[in-house]
Amino acid sequence: MSTVSLAYGRPTIADRLIPRSLVTDIVLVAAGAGLTGLLAQWMIPVGPVPFSGQTLAVLLVGASLGAARGAISLALYALLGVVGVPWFTDGAHGLSVLIGGTGGYILGFIAAAALVGWLAQREWDRKIVGAIVAFLAGSVTIYAIALPWLAVVGGYDLATTLTYGLYPFILGDVMKALVAGAALPLSWKLVARLKR
Repeated sequence: MSTVSLAYGRPTIADRLIPRSLVTDIVLVAAGAGLTGLLAQWMIPVGPVPFSGQTLAVLLVGASLGAARGAISLALYALLGVVGVPWFTDGAHGLSVLIGGTGGYILGFIAAAALVGWLAQREWDRKIVGAIVAFLAGSVTIYAIALPWLAVVGGYDLATTLTYGLYPFILGDVMKALVAGAALPLSWKLVARLKR
């Protein structure tokens, strides 16, 4: 008997904890959006683009839920923020945020969650090095969308774009990748022990 689910492909860590079904998928997608909104409130203003916990949430949501549910979760985060949920960084909300300088980051979150989720479904999250590489690839994906967006919206040249949108975040992104890269393989080991 098959169960209807938003998930496809190989199981992720969420699938090892909770069987796939449409109801659990909806709960997990909403929880991923909520986690992203919660971690967005942990922020440090450093210019036009603040440093926040959003990217950590994005990478964890993608790895935990897989490509489809991860991308849907971050799309839900963006959509609900646009329609009025005050959970973008510093409680911001509305379309003006999405079309503003940080909008490219929010759109990049969707692609990053999909990529990290896809890699997790290929078991990159089971070993420390693979998980770190997956999270760094997710961060690069965010910047690939966010930096051109920031340059166009802000009217910045390349040097200014990198100064505002990349350089202040490199160390933090590497640290997030290291923390999450260690946490996910450990989580897999704990889940395996619990299942025995």
